[in-house]
Amino acid sequence: MKITAVEPIVLRLGKVDTSRADGTQDAFVVRVQTDEGLVGIGEADTSPHVARTIVEMPSSHAVARGLAELLVGQDPLRVGELWERMFRGSYHYGRAGAALHTMSAIDIALWDIAGQAAGASVADLLGGRRHDAMAVYASEVMPDSPERVREIASRAVADGYRALKLGWGPLGGSIERDVELIAAARDELGPDRTLMVDAGMGYTVKRAVQLLRELEPYDIYWLEEPLLADDYDGYRRLSDAVPVRIAAGEADSGLGPYRALVELGHLDVLQPDLARCGGFTVARQIAELAAARGVEVVPHCFSTGILVAASLQFTAAMSGATFSEFSVASSPLVNGLLTAPFALDEEGRVAVPDGPGLGVTLDDAAVERLRYR
Repeated sequence: MKITAVEPIVLRLGKVDTSRADGTQDAFVVRVQTDEGLVGIGEADTSPHVARTIVEMPSSHAVARGLAELLVGQDPLRVGELWERMFRGSYHYGRAGAALHTMSAIDIALWDIAGQAAGASVADLLGGRRHDAMAVYASEVMPDSPERVREIASRAVADGYRALKLGWGPLGGSIERDVELIAAARDELGPDRTLMVDAGMGYTVKRAVQLLRELEPYDIYWLEEPLLADDYDGYRRLSDAVPVRIAAGEADSGLGPYRALVELGHLDVLQPDLARCGGFTVARQIAELAAARGVEVVPHCFSTGILVAASLQFTAAMSGATFSEFSVASSPLVNGLLTAPFALDEEGRVAVPDGPGLGVTLDDAAVERLRYR
C-alpha cells in the first residue's frame, strides 16, 4: 500500500473573535489517501493556514521539506518510520511548534489507516483497550460573570456530566474575582461533581499559591497551566508548595518538555494534546513516562470530534486513566463534523469508538460547508 495524497483542509467559522482563547473557531484537518482506497483522517490544533503551508510547500532542501512531498509514495503502515522521516525532513523549520502540530495530524491519520488495514481500533494497536467508555469532563471557556458561570454549570449538570472545567477568560486578572467565579461553579455543581480550573498562564507562583489557599473550600481537582509553559522552576516551586494537583502540557510537543515537566516541574497531571504533541506516536511515549513516574495523564482536547476520537482511543489503552476532556462549546466545529456525534451515558462517560482505526467518519457535507478556501 502506498500514500497517494495528503490533503490539508482549513475549516473556519464566518467570524472569529480574537479576544477569546477559544480554539473552536477554526480547525485544521488532514486526509491521507492510499492506493488501496483506505483514507485516514487527523487534525492539528494549531494555526490552520500555517499547517496547510507545511503540508503543501515545495521543499527548500534536505531538511526543509514539505510534508506531502515526504510522504507521497511511502507505505502508510510504517508509521514510526514516517514520523522520523517527517521530523528529519522538517528539522530546519520544525522540531516543535507548528511543524510538530502538523505532523500530529498526519500521524493520527496514519494510525487511523493502520487500524483500518488491521481491522482493529487504534486503542487495540496501542496495546489493547482497557476501557470501553471513558469518564469525560465538560470543558468551556470561563465567562466573566457568576451568573453566566452558573448557567454553564447548571447546563452541565442537566446534561449528565459528572465533571466540569472552566478556564481562561478573565482568570488571572483578580484573585478575588476568580474566587467568586469558581465559587459560583462549585455552588451550582454541588459537592459530588468534580471541578477543574484552567488558569490560562495568568499567574505567578506566589499568586497561584494565594489563589489555591482561597479556593480550599471549593475542592478543585486540579489547577491547570497557571504559569508559562516552560517555567519548570516555577512549576516545581508551586507543585511542592500546595496539596492540589497541578496540571500542564497542552502547549508542548515532542517528548522532551513532558519529561522536563515531570522531572524538573514536579507536575501531577500531564496534558498532551494528540493534535499538538506529535500524535499517537509521541503520546504513547508520554504515557509510558507518566506510568513510570506515577503521574496522571489526561489529554487536552478542545477542538473537533476527530480529536475527541483520538483522545478516547488513547485513554482507552491506558491503565489507570481517569478522564478525557470534552468541549461543550457551541461551535459547529466541535459537534458537527462527524456523521455520528458522541453522547454521554448515564454515568457521565463517552463510549470509545470500537470500529477500525479511529472508528469515526467525517461528515463530508459539513466539511465542505466549513471549508475555507
